[in-house]
Amino acid sequence: MNPKLLLWLLTAILLVSFHRAEAQQSKNIPKIGVLFPGSRATFSQRTDAFIQGMKDLGYIEGKTILIEWRWAGDKVERMPELATELVQINPDLIVANGTPANKALKAATKTLPIVMAVVGDPVGTGLVQSLSRPGANLTGLSIVAPNLSGKRVELLGETAPRASSVAALVNPNNLVYRGELQETEDAARSSGRRIQALEATDANTLDQAFVTIRRRHIQSLIVLTNPFFSSVRKRILDHAINGRVPAMYFGSEFTDEGGLMSYGPNMNELFRRAGIYIDKILKGAKPADLPVEQPTKFELVINLKTAKQIGLIIPPNVLARADRVIR
Repeated sequence: MNPKLLLWLLTAILLVSFHRAEAQQSKNIPKIGVLFPGSRATFSQRTDAFIQGMKDLGYIEGKTILIEWRWAGDKVERMPELATELVQINPDLIVANGTPANKALKAATKTLPIVMAVVGDPVGTGLVQSLSRPGANLTGLSIVAPNLSGKRVELLGETAPRASSVAALVNPNNLVYRGELQETEDAARSSGRRIQALEATDANTLDQAFVTIRRRHIQSLIVLTNPFFSSVRKRILDHAINGRVPAMYFGSEFTDEGGLMSYGPNMNELFRRAGIYIDKILKGAKPADLPVEQPTKFELVINLKTAKQIGLIIPPNVLARADRVIR
C-alpha cells in the first residue's frame, strides 16, 4: 500500500476514534440549563456562588457538568421564549431565579426537573402544591418567611426614628409583591408610620418614583424584593444616597455596593445551596419528593460609610444586632 495513503487512513481512523470518544464523554456529562431574569454582570455574585456550590460537590463547569446559561436582560416578556429554548435542548434539569422564570418553565415542561434557586411564595403562585410535598417537577429554595417584611420596617424605624413617612418601592410585575406590601403596610401602621407604595418597572418609572419621594418629602425607603431591583441596584443606590434617604434593602448585594442597610436571607448562600438539590436530582431523586426549603437564617448588614454620607447616626442598639458592619 502507498505509504501516503496508509498514513492518511491511520490519521482518519484516529480522528474518528477521537470524535467518538469526545461525543461519548459529552453524552455522559450532565447538562443543566440556568435561567436568570437579568444579566450575568448584575447577578455575578449569585452566579459565582452557584458555580462554587457546584464545585464543592464535584461539578466543574465544562469538565464534569455542562451549563447552558440564558439571560432575560430584565425583560419579563422574554421568559417564555427562553424557557422554551432551554427545554428544547433537553437538559437533565433547569435552574431558575425568580417567580416569572419558574412560572415560564413550569408552563414549558411538565417533565424536566426544575430547581427554584430563589423564589418568593411558590405555594401562593401555584408553582408547588405545598412546601413539604411539592408534588410536580419543581422544588428548591424560597425566600418567604413569616414577618420578614415586618422586621425590616422595625429595623428601619429604629434606625431613622424621626422618619414618619416611608416609601415602599414595588414592581407590579412581581406576582408576589402584594403579600409583601401588605405585611409592610401592616407593620408600618402599627408603629404609627405611613407607607406609600411607588411602582417601578423600568428605568424611567424608577427615576419617577424618586422624584415623587423628593416632591412629597418622604423620609425613608424600603425596597421590596424583586430581581429587577437587584439588576438596577446602582441606580437605586445613587438616588437614595444623593437624596439622603435612609433605605432598607432585601439583600446584602445592596449594602455591599453602598446601601445603608439590608435584612434578609443571604441570596448567594441560597444559590450555593441550589447545588445540593441539583446533586440529589442528578443522582435519581424526584423534585416532587424534595421539600422546598425556607430560610432559617437572616443577616442584618449595615454600611457605616453610607450612614455618615447621608448624615445618619446608627443607634447602638441597632448596630449591636448587625451580623456584618461595613466601615
